[in-house]
Amino acid sequence: MKPLLVAALLVTIGTSVASSAAEAPPASRQIAIAVQAAPEKERDACTVLGYDDTGKLVTLREGTNNLICLADDPKLPGISVACYEKGLEPFMRRGRDLRAEGKDDRTVFATREAEVKAGTLKIPDKSILFVVTGTGVSPTGEIENRYLRYVIYIPYATPESTGIPKSPAGPGGPWLMDAGTHHAHIMINPPRG
Repeated sequence: MKPLLVAALLVTIGTSVASSAAEAPPASRQIAIAVQAAPEKERDACTVLGYDDTGKLVTLREGTNNLICLADDPKLPGISVACYEKGLEPFMRRGRDLRAEGKDDRTVFATREAEVKAGTLKIPDKSILFVVTGTGVSPTGEIENRYLRYVIYIPYATPESTGIPKSPAGPGGPWLMDAGTHHAHIMINPPRG
């Protein structure tokens, strides 16, 4: 996957609970689906961001732990939910705001890079993002054909500073994307099925 495409995906995480529907499901359903990206023991205490009837991203539930989960975007096909540490929220929110202004992937990347370097946009020195995708949601609310992958942000990391290659050494192996930038992160994509 191209780095900018993955960056866009991580910023705009979320896809449709019902691919043909543009209306957001009830908050309780959005929450139940979104938290499936979190480690199981953390799910009941996550903050959850989801969509209101106008399509605006809003806080559906205030949490008590260190995770924020993003609900599935009902305007996009498929299922995609994510959870990340609260310290990453200013970075994620800035990406969402820039996209709402109509900025493209390259502009979002360059703007955040400049702001991180200037110290006006804070990003943790390490943080994790859990991403779950699937093809639908079962009648019991479980994500179907569930696939979990991990993104570990380590700004400005390089293969030389980490020993992690820029491409997987084998199936499911970790690799470093956007090395040397504010958006440097370790991708861990376990083999499917």
